[in-house]
Amino acid sequence: MEARALKRYIGSSPRKMRLVVDLIRNKRVDEAVSILRFTNKNAAKVVEQTLVSAYSNLVNKLDSGRLSQNDVIIKEAFVNEGPSMKRVLPAPQGRANRIQKRSAHLTVVVEQLEEIK
Repeated sequence: MEARALKRYIGSSPRKMRLVVDLIRNKRVDEAVSILRFTNKNAAKVVEQTLVSAYSNLVNKLDSGRLSQNDVIIKEAFVNEGPSMKRVLPAPQGRANRIQKRSAHLTVVVEQLEEIK
């Protein structure tokens, strides 16, 4: 059985988010949470929240309602590009430079380890 969690419109660029998501892909949930706790990136907090949410969704889906984090693996984790806010910054000699404030959408899919075997 699998469950997923989405976090949309994250105020970080997708490129920065992918650096963090690549660290936890195909790992157990308990191992991934410990990696994210000690990762020195702002995106790690958002990824950890989404991962815990996906794990909770899986526990809620099960009839027994009990599942250890050791028994759950991250099947998929990916970051897509969200909308960009476009801003204008004044530049010398009457010109204007465009600034793009990018956002990201994060998807985490977790699966029960016993089904994989």
